[in-house]
Amino acid sequence: MSFLIVSSQRDPKAWIEAIKDQNPEIDLEVYPEVRDPEKVEFALSWKHPHGIYKNYPNLKVIASMGAGIDHIIEDPDIPEHVKITRVIDEQLTKDMSVFVLSLILEHLRNLSFHYSSKEWKPVKYLRPTEVQVGIMGMGVLGVGVAEKLIQNKFNVTGWSRTQKEILGVTTYHGDEQLQDFLEASQILVCLLPLTSETENILNKRLFEKLPKNAYVINVARGPHLVEEDLLEMIERGHLSGAALDVFRTEPLPKDHPFWNNQKIKITPHVASVTYPATVAPQILENYRRMQEGKELKNVVDREKEY
Repeated sequence: MSFLIVSSQRDPKAWIEAIKDQNPEIDLEVYPEVRDPEKVEFALSWKHPHGIYKNYPNLKVIASMGAGIDHIIEDPDIPEHVKITRVIDEQLTKDMSVFVLSLILEHLRNLSFHYSSKEWKPVKYLRPTEVQVGIMGMGVLGVGVAEKLIQNKFNVTGWSRTQKEILGVTTYHGDEQLQDFLEASQILVCLLPLTSETENILNKRLFEKLPKNAYVINVARGPHLVEEDLLEMIERGHLSGAALDVFRTEPLPKDHPFWNNQKIKITPHVASVTYPATVAPQILENYRRMQEGKELKNVVDREKEY
């Protein structure tokens, strides 16, 4: 039985060290140098080359290195019997919450306006109590962000596919309540999982339902956003701007029009970064559970795609 690390787009060194530090005796393989594919039963994965997992006939579990799992389930060749797990980490939630709060405060207080405009011109600002923030996606990260915003006196609403009750948050759910949620969202934060239903959800039809001068923050996944629609709605003056941490193509190409739009703030997918040393224990716990035939933690529902 062996433990496989697949990280073709990131240096896997930190993960190797973290796993070995927690379990020095583990039989560890690192893709693509795999001695015996038949021994592989557990894979720790990030943006693997599609189709490779067909080569491991005894594979039982694929664990994502992060909270996102779209990079795994978008591979049509993942065997149906293989379980997929994701990371749920308190530090990831804290980091995301602080990041979103920072983006909102930067927007409300116009912190970069004067530098970018080169004008000594005071601009009116809004206070947290005067702003309604709507969060799309009320999973672990969405709830964490909501709690942080409430602590800082923001008015918070949340929207999800199914009904949820969250202390201090006015919640909406389903397509029938989406418009009411959007009409009240002066700042819209996307924290949805990326699924076949949520891809392209941030589009012109949705933006038109937001109040005039609404601000959009996407810290979920790049394919949630129809980029041309965002640019059009900013140009038309319906949206006041956007803060984007994720993109369809990463790194964002140097000739992309987002770079030249002063109303769009860009960060390089850094809202919440997984640290192998802190996450390795939960990965290895699931590895032990698999060995012992026990129920795994943080298993993805492949029908729901999250």
